[in-house]
Amino acid sequence: MAHRLQIRLLTWDVKDTLLKLRHPLGEEYATKARAYGLEVEPSALEQGFRQAYRVQSHNFPNYGLSHGLTSRQWWLDVVLQTFHLAGVQDAQAVAPIAEQLYEDFSRPCTWQVLDGAEDTLRECRSRGLRLAVISNFDQRLEGILGGLGLREHFDFVLTSEAAGWPKPDPRIFQEALRLAHMEPVVTAHVGDNYLCDYQGPRAVGMHSFLVADPQALDPVVRDSVPKEHILPSLAHLLPALDCLKGSTPGL
Repeated sequence: MAHRLQIRLLTWDVKDTLLKLRHPLGEEYATKARAYGLEVEPSALEQGFRQAYRVQSHNFPNYGLSHGLTSRQWWLDVVLQTFHLAGVQDAQAVAPIAEQLYEDFSRPCTWQVLDGAEDTLRECRSRGLRLAVISNFDQRLEGILGGLGLREHFDFVLTSEAAGWPKPDPRIFQEALRLAHMEPVVTAHVGDNYLCDYQGPRAVGMHSFLVADPQALDPVVRDSVPKEHILPSLAHLLPALDCLKGSTPGL
Protein backbone atom coordinates (compact mmCIF):
# COMPACT_ATOMS: atom_id res chain seq x y z
CA MET A 1 0.00 0.00 0.00
CA ALA A 2 1.41 3.41 -0.97
CA HIS A 3 2.19 5.73 1.91
CA ARG A 4 2.50 9.48 2.19
CA LEU A 5 6.05 10.45 1.28
CA GLN A 6 7.98 13.15 3.12
CA ILE A 7 10.17 15.05 0.65
CA ARG A 8 13.08 16.74 2.42
CA LEU A 9 14.97 18.38 -0.48
CA LEU A 10 13.68 20.14 -3.59
CA THR A 11 16.15 20.83 -6.39
CA TRP A 12 15.30 23.41 -9.02
CA ASP A 13 15.96 24.20 -12.63
CA VAL A 14 16.26 27.97 -13.17
CA LYS A 15 15.69 29.23 -16.72
CA ASP A 16 11.99 29.17 -17.63
CA THR A 17 11.20 27.59 -14.26
CA LEU A 18 12.13 30.41 -11.86
CA LEU A 19 13.48 33.07 -14.23
CA LYS A 20 13.03 34.19 -17.81
CA LEU A 21 14.59 36.84 -20.00
CA ARG A 22 12.95 40.23 -19.57
CA HIS A 23 12.84 40.68 -23.36
CA PRO A 24 12.94 38.09 -26.17
CA LEU A 25 16.49 37.11 -27.06
CA GLY A 26 16.24 38.37 -30.64
CA GLU A 27 15.18 41.80 -29.41
CA GLU A 28 18.04 41.92 -26.89
CA TYR A 29 20.56 41.09 -29.59
CA ALA A 30 19.06 43.53 -32.10
CA THR A 31 18.95 46.38 -29.58
CA LYS A 32 22.58 45.90 -28.66
CA ALA A 33 23.59 45.64 -32.33
CA ARG A 34 21.76 48.89 -33.07
CA ALA A 35 23.81 50.62 -30.35
CA TYR A 36 26.90 49.59 -32.31
CA GLY A 37 25.51 50.78 -35.64
CA LEU A 38 24.23 47.46 -37.00
CA GLU A 39 20.62 46.93 -38.06
CA VAL A 40 19.60 43.26 -37.86
CA GLU A 41 16.08 41.84 -37.69
CA PRO A 42 15.25 40.34 -34.29
CA SER A 43 13.58 37.35 -35.96
CA ALA A 44 16.73 36.60 -37.96
CA LEU A 45 18.80 36.78 -34.79
CA GLU A 46 16.36 34.57 -32.90
CA GLN A 47 16.49 31.95 -35.63
CA GLY A 48 20.26 32.26 -35.96
CA PHE A 49 20.72 31.85 -32.22
CA ARG A 50 18.67 28.67 -32.10
CA GLN A 51 20.79 27.13 -34.84
CA ALA A 52 24.11 28.39 -33.46
CA TYR A 53 23.29 27.23 -29.93
CA ARG A 54 22.23 23.79 -31.14
CA VAL A 55 25.39 23.27 -33.20
CA GLN A 56 27.70 24.64 -30.48
CA SER A 57 26.07 22.44 -27.83
CA HIS A 58 26.52 19.41 -30.06
CA ASN A 59 30.12 20.11 -31.02
CA PHE A 60 31.28 21.47 -27.65
CA PRO A 61 28.87 20.24 -24.96
CA ASN A 62 28.70 21.85 -21.53
CA TYR A 63 30.46 25.06 -22.59
CA GLY A 64 33.31 23.18 -24.24
CA LEU A 65 35.03 22.53 -20.92
CA SER A 66 36.47 19.21 -22.12
CA HIS A 67 37.78 20.97 -25.25
CA GLY A 68 39.71 23.64 -23.36
CA LEU A 69 37.16 26.42 -23.81
CA THR A 70 35.90 28.74 -21.11
CA SER A 71 32.19 29.35 -20.82
CA ARG A 72 32.80 32.98 -21.78
CA GLN A 73 34.57 32.02 -25.02
CA TRP A 74 31.86 29.44 -25.72
CA TRP A 75 29.17 32.12 -25.50
CA LEU A 76 31.15 34.66 -27.52
CA ASP A 77 31.45 32.08 -30.29
CA VAL A 78 27.67 31.46 -30.16
CA VAL A 79 26.98 35.18 -30.56
CA LEU A 80 29.44 35.53 -33.46
CA GLN A 81 27.85 32.59 -35.23
CA THR A 82 24.34 33.92 -34.48
CA PHE A 83 25.08 37.19 -36.27
CA HIS A 84 26.82 35.34 -39.11
CA LEU A 85 23.71 33.21 -39.66
CA ALA A 86 21.59 36.40 -39.51
CA GLY A 87 23.59 37.84 -42.42
CA VAL A 88 26.34 39.83 -40.70
CA GLN A 89 29.62 38.62 -42.17
CA ASP A 90 31.94 41.10 -40.44
CA ALA A 91 33.12 39.23 -37.34
CA GLN A 92 35.27 42.18 -36.28
CA ALA A 93 32.18 44.39 -36.10
CA VAL A 94 30.32 41.78 -34.05
CA ALA A 95 33.12 41.09 -31.55
CA PRO A 96 32.40 44.11 -29.24
CA ILE A 97 28.67 43.35 -29.45
CA ALA A 98 29.34 39.79 -28.30
CA GLU A 99 31.42 41.03 -25.38
CA GLN A 100 28.69 43.48 -24.36
CA LEU A 101 25.95 40.85 -24.64
CA TYR A 102 27.93 38.49 -22.42
CA GLU A 103 28.11 41.20 -19.78
CA ASP A 104 24.45 42.15 -20.23
CA PHE A 105 23.28 38.57 -19.72
CA SER A 106 25.35 38.48 -16.52
CA ARG A 107 23.26 41.28 -15.05
CA PRO A 108 20.13 40.56 -13.00
CA CYS A 109 18.23 43.36 -14.78
CA THR A 110 18.24 41.32 -18.00
CA TRP A 111 16.19 38.65 -16.22
CA GLN A 112 12.91 38.61 -14.35
CA VAL A 113 11.48 36.31 -11.72
CA LEU A 114 8.51 34.31 -12.98
CA ASP A 115 5.13 34.84 -11.36
CA GLY A 116 4.73 32.81 -8.21
CA ALA A 117 8.36 31.73 -8.02
CA GLU A 118 9.40 33.71 -4.96
CA ASP A 119 6.19 32.96 -3.06
CA THR A 120 6.59 29.24 -3.79
CA LEU A 121 10.23 29.18 -2.67
CA ARG A 122 9.35 31.06 0.51
CA GLU A 123 6.49 28.70 1.33
CA CYS A 124 8.67 25.65 0.66
CA ARG A 125 11.22 26.95 3.15
CA SER A 126 8.53 27.72 5.69
CA ARG A 127 7.54 24.05 5.51
CA GLY A 128 11.07 23.05 6.41
CA LEU A 129 12.11 21.91 2.94
CA ARG A 130 15.72 22.33 1.91
CA LEU A 131 16.17 23.89 -1.53
CA ALA A 132 19.00 23.76 -4.07
CA VAL A 133 19.59 24.55 -7.74
CA ILE A 134 20.68 22.11 -10.47
CA SER A 135 21.04 24.11 -13.68
CA ASN A 136 22.71 23.82 -17.07
CA PHE A 137 24.04 27.32 -16.57
CA ASP A 138 27.50 28.86 -16.27
CA GLN A 139 29.35 30.72 -13.53
CA ARG A 140 27.16 33.82 -13.89
CA LEU A 141 24.16 32.17 -12.25
CA GLU A 142 25.10 32.88 -8.61
CA GLY A 143 25.30 36.62 -9.29
CA ILE A 144 22.03 36.66 -11.23
CA LEU A 145 20.15 34.84 -8.47
CA GLY A 146 21.73 37.06 -5.83
CA GLY A 147 20.80 40.23 -7.67
CA LEU A 148 17.20 39.10 -8.03
CA GLY A 149 16.88 38.19 -4.34
CA LEU A 150 16.54 34.44 -4.87
CA ARG A 151 19.97 33.13 -3.86
CA GLU A 152 19.09 33.26 -0.15
CA HIS A 153 16.48 30.53 -0.61
CA PHE A 154 19.00 27.87 -1.68
CA ASP A 155 21.47 25.78 0.29
CA PHE A 156 23.67 25.59 -2.80
CA VAL A 157 23.68 26.33 -6.52
CA LEU A 158 25.12 23.56 -8.71
CA THR A 159 25.72 24.54 -12.33
CA SER A 160 26.75 22.19 -15.09
CA GLU A 161 29.90 24.27 -15.52
CA ALA A 162 30.89 23.71 -11.89
CA ALA A 163 29.86 20.06 -11.82
CA GLY A 164 31.44 19.17 -15.15
CA TRP A 165 28.32 17.39 -16.39
CA PRO A 166 25.08 18.83 -17.80
CA LYS A 167 21.58 17.56 -17.14
CA PRO A 168 20.35 14.92 -17.86
CA ASP A 169 23.71 13.25 -17.05
CA PRO A 170 23.05 11.30 -13.84
CA ARG A 171 26.33 12.50 -12.32
CA ILE A 172 25.11 16.06 -11.82
CA PHE A 173 22.10 14.81 -9.85
CA GLN A 174 24.30 12.43 -7.87
CA GLU A 175 26.65 15.31 -7.06
CA ALA A 176 23.71 17.36 -5.77
CA LEU A 177 22.61 14.47 -3.58
CA ARG A 178 26.17 14.17 -2.24
CA LEU A 179 26.35 17.88 -1.45
CA ALA A 180 23.00 17.73 0.34
CA HIS A 181 23.73 14.42 2.12
CA MET A 182 20.35 13.18 0.93
CA GLU A 183 18.98 9.93 -0.42
CA PRO A 184 17.19 10.26 -3.77
CA VAL A 185 13.91 8.89 -2.47
CA VAL A 186 13.37 11.97 -0.26
CA THR A 187 14.37 14.39 -3.02
CA ALA A 188 12.34 15.89 -5.88
CA HIS A 189 13.44 18.01 -8.83
CA VAL A 190 11.34 20.76 -10.44
CA GLY A 191 11.90 22.00 -13.99
CA ASP A 192 10.45 22.66 -17.42
CA ASN A 193 12.41 20.26 -19.66
CA TYR A 194 11.13 16.70 -20.05
CA LEU A 195 14.52 15.10 -20.72
CA CYS A 196 16.69 17.20 -18.39
CA ASP A 197 14.30 17.92 -15.54
CA TYR A 198 11.82 15.04 -15.53
CA GLN A 199 13.55 11.95 -16.86
CA GLY A 200 17.07 12.87 -15.69
CA PRO A 201 16.40 12.96 -11.95
CA ARG A 202 14.12 9.93 -12.07
CA ALA A 203 16.96 7.90 -13.60
CA VAL A 204 18.87 8.25 -10.31
CA GLY A 205 15.85 7.52 -8.11
CA MET A 206 14.67 11.06 -7.41
CA HIS A 207 11.12 12.23 -7.83
CA SER A 208 10.41 14.98 -10.35
CA PHE A 209 7.80 17.46 -11.52
CA LEU A 210 7.44 19.04 -14.95
CA VAL A 211 6.40 22.71 -15.04
CA ALA A 212 4.40 22.99 -18.25
CA ASP A 213 1.04 23.78 -19.77
CA PRO A 214 -0.37 20.28 -20.32
CA GLN A 215 -2.04 21.36 -23.57
CA ALA A 216 1.25 22.69 -24.96
CA LEU A 217 3.16 19.47 -24.30
CA ASP A 218 4.01 17.04 -27.05
CA PRO A 219 1.29 14.34 -26.84
CA VAL A 220 3.92 11.61 -26.43
CA VAL A 221 5.40 13.45 -23.46
CA ARG A 222 2.01 14.26 -21.98
CA ASP A 223 0.96 10.61 -22.17
CA SER A 224 4.17 9.43 -20.52
CA VAL A 225 4.01 11.76 -17.50
CA PRO A 226 1.39 11.14 -14.81
CA LYS A 227 -0.89 14.14 -14.67
CA GLU A 228 -0.12 14.64 -10.98
CA HIS A 229 3.52 15.26 -11.95
CA ILE A 230 2.66 18.07 -14.39
CA LEU A 231 2.50 21.55 -12.85
CA PRO A 232 0.61 24.12 -14.96
CA SER A 233 2.13 26.74 -12.63
CA LEU A 234 4.37 26.78 -9.58
CA ALA A 235 1.28 27.31 -7.43
CA HIS A 236 0.49 23.64 -8.12
CA LEU A 237 3.74 22.39 -6.58
CA LEU A 238 2.86 22.23 -2.89
CA PRO A 239 -0.47 20.46 -3.44
CA ALA A 240 1.38 18.01 -5.71
CA LEU A 241 3.94 17.37 -2.96
CA ASP A 242 1.12 16.78 -0.48
CA CYS A 243 -0.26 14.08 -2.79
CA LEU A 244 3.06 12.40 -3.52
CA LYS A 245 2.96 8.78 -2.43
CA GLY A 246 5.87 6.64 -1.43
CA SER A 247 7.11 4.71 -4.43
CA THR A 248 10.30 4.30 -6.39
CA PRO A 249 10.37 6.75 -9.32
CA GLY A 250 10.11 5.08 -12.69
CA LEU A 251 8.69 1.83 -11.30
